[in-house]
Amino acid sequence: MPQPHPDHHKGPIERPRSLTAIVLTRLREAIVSGDLKLGEPLSELQLAVQYGVSKTPIREALAQLRLEGLVRIVPHSRTFVFTLSAAEIAELCDFRLTLESKAFCFAMERDQSGLAEGLSQVVERMELVRKHGDIRGYLKEDTQFHEQIFAHCGNRYLWKSYEFFAGKIAALRTHLASKPAHTDLSFQEHCEMTALIARGDLKGVLQVLDRHIARTKNTYPFEVVDIAEADRQLTANQKKALAAGY
Repeated sequence: MPQPHPDHHKGPIERPRSLTAIVLTRLREAIVSGDLKLGEPLSELQLAVQYGVSKTPIREALAQLRLEGLVRIVPHSRTFVFTLSAAEIAELCDFRLTLESKAFCFAMERDQSGLAEGLSQVVERMELVRKHGDIRGYLKEDTQFHEQIFAHCGNRYLWKSYEFFAGKIAALRTHLASKPAHTDLSFQEHCEMTALIARGDLKGVLQVLDRHIARTKNTYPFEVVDIAEADRQLTANQKKALAAGY
């Protein structure tokens, strides 16, 4: 009778992903990609039918997305994809600038060559998908660009702090992608930062980063009027739901 290999019992058992984890990934991607619009109402029942699961993993996934700021759960009412006021967008941009600036400093100090190589590879992929008009592909690479900063900073707490809100940041990036001029300027700034990192010019990188993030802060209040409209619609939906006793 063949004997089992002595190493067969060693190592962790690979477990299949839970339904909640799968639903969470699907919903997060739908919000980030813009398939689910800002302020859009979400029905646990409809999502359960759509995904072919019970309401329990839907409810658990929505609870996690609420912690990440990607959905709003109104007690005794409904759940909505997030929207942001101009003030909240400014706060989120301040948060990004604070974390990314420090991460850049650490990455330059601890792994400049790795950071330069990582950013260069992302920019190459950005240029390729832009040539093919692949907006979604470009936006994924945009997210990857900023994640590279944290991947090389050598501080897991900075990385985890950014990662927790990365979905919301990516969703806002998707919303701005409807403005070609914004995306063109964004790509130019990614190229600038990559070149400056390769030269070891931290001061120059931080100046471009400040301009890069500040433009997002300024664009939303003055150009993306549908965010304000989504907020008004959300308030109206909440009032209707409460009046109806949902």
